[in-house]
Order: sequence, then C-alpha cells, then structure tokens
Amino acid sequence: MSPPIEFELRRRTLLAGSAAIAMSAASGQRSAAQTVTPTGTPVGPESTAVTLTVNGEERELTVDNRTTLLDALREQLKLTGTKKGCDHGQCGACTCTVNGQRINSCLSLAVMHDGDEVKTIEGIGTPEQMDPMQAAFVENDGFQCGYCTPGQITSAKSVIEEIRAGIPSHVTGNLTAEIALTDAEIRERMSGNICRCGAYANILAAITQVAEGDEA
Repeated sequence: MSPPIEFELRRRTLLAGSAAIAMSAASGQRSAAQTVTPTGTPVGPESTAVTLTVNGEERELTVDNRTTLLDALREQLKLTGTKKGCDHGQCGACTCTVNGQRINSCLSLAVMHDGDEVKTIEGIGTPEQMDPMQAAFVENDGFQCGYCTPGQITSAKSVIEEIRAGIPSHVTGNLTAEIALTDAEIRERMSGNICRCGAYANILAAITQVAEGDEA
C-alpha cells in the first residue's frame, strides 16, 4: 500500500491558481466568440463612415458603431440644440426628424442613417429668423427653463403635419373622417415630450395658434 501523499494547501497558492484559471477561461471565451484573421486581427470594423444630410448640408462622419444619432449630432457636429435628457427615449428632449419623421435620436444609432436627411432645431429657425412655431412658443411663454423646448417645437411641427396627413392617434374617434385638430389630439400626440416645468397649457396654446394660422 502506497504511503499517503502529503499536501498542504496555502491561501496564496489557492488565490493564484483561481486567478489563473479565471483568466484562461475568459481568454478562451473571447477567442471562441470573436472571429480573427490568420494574423490574429479581429474581423469587423469598430467604426463606420456615414454620410448624413443635416439641416440641408451634407456631412461625412466616422463614428463608433455604438454611437447614437444624438451623440453624433452633439459631440461630432456640435449641434447642441438637440438635448440629452433621459437618454432612454422617455422624455422627448432629443427629438429631431429623419426623412421628415420625428424620432428619439437617443434610441437610434448613427450608422443606421447613412444617406438620410436629418433636421434639428438649428434647421428649423434662428433667433433672428424664427419659425412660426418658435415665435408662438415665445409669444405664449411655452417654456420656462427651455431645456425641453427644442424637442417640443420639433414634435409640435410634426403633430400638425401628422394630423393634416390623416395619421390617426389613440384618441382619434373616427378613422374614416378628417381628423380635427383638437386639444385632445394635440395632447395625445405631444405626450412623448415631457416638460418638467409644467408649461403644458402654454405649449398647447402655441401649437393651436400656429395650426389656426395655417388654416386662415
């Protein structure tokens, strides 16, 4: 019968061995998950060149594939009018239009919009030459801190266009008749834009003023 093997497990030895096993396993997982060339270079770019037409001007960018449209506008094009609020698509501060439709730019990757037309608040109007919606917000005091205002104005313009185009909302009662531009329709369609200052009544008045002016 063979004599028993003497074995002493020390804490330092155990920790060193555990760390080595963990590092080896992680390395193996990365190797298995990532395709590489014969030279060991990972396949697939981490960034992509995209071309956007922003406010009527063609812009070429190279962006990390994970960059949102919001961050591309703010950080690379320096168009900071589009605001980063919740960064989760819940507040509407980042609203801009892509090919004429409003979106939450914080939820959309820049690489998805190669060749698209993007309009931000800077393309709607300037302090010297305001769009009628901007002027109505000023006249009706439709903002307080002003942080959500670019998104509110962008959405407000889209709301009128959507109603004119006959696109129904959740409160549209008759899908076969012309949609009336009512307070309920405006409130429902603007519900994705949060005003933490609570200037909703004034925002509603501004939108109604522009809509009635268009009808005149």
